[in-house]
Amino acid sequence: MTWKQVFTSSVGRKLTMGLSGIFLILFLLVHAGLNACIWANDDGEMFNRAAHFMGDNVVPRILEIGLFVFILLHIIQGFALEASNRSKRGVGYAVNYGNRGSKWYSRSMGLLGTIILLFLITHLVHFWVPSRFTGLDEVALTNGVMVHNLFKQMAIVFENLWVVVLYVVGCISLAYHLAHGFQSAFRTMGVHNKRYVAMIKCMGYGFAVIVPLAFALMPVSMHFHWINIPTYN
Repeated sequence: MTWKQVFTSSVGRKLTMGLSGIFLILFLLVHAGLNACIWANDDGEMFNRAAHFMGDNVVPRILEIGLFVFILLHIIQGFALEASNRSKRGVGYAVNYGNRGSKWYSRSMGLLGTIILLFLITHLVHFWVPSRFTGLDEVALTNGVMVHNLFKQMAIVFENLWVVVLYVVGCISLAYHLAHGFQSAFRTMGVHNKRYVAMIKCMGYGFAVIVPLAFALMPVSMHFHWINIPTYN
């Protein structure tokens, strides 16, 4: 398979979708772990410290570039496959839910992916753009180091209930996307042994529930003050 076929053929597109999907699954694990720091209930100290580490070190910054490359690749190839499926079948992914042999969400990956893309853009506008370009307030850690107060930014953003609802909807879409995409990515990479497929299915469903739930609980916890949030001026 030539490099051109990797990005343009049906098999090549599925391969790049699988590889990029596995990378993004690993990223979700790291991101969920960082977000979990808000539940330390230390006024955002641990979260801001972790966010500062991710944003101020060379390796995470290089991985950030790779992340955007894989996200763009995943989106482009996903839409290309969706367009190809539509042209071959004459109908969209999310038509005729009565089909047997597959779940509705496995036939709705294009729709779910679009919702996740809109959610991702909103998320970047709320946090990544201020952190990298427009600037954030700073706060001193217990060791005296000044860092971006991303915890404060979260508290401000998630004061708005409509934003919380939007994030929860995005997380629900992510859950269904992962319910199919997790196992599909490994099958694309050649995992077809019945024992391993069953194990990956179980892991995939667990991942599709636990990780999006953790993401959804973050804005909900901030909005309803289930964690300690300092009073910001």
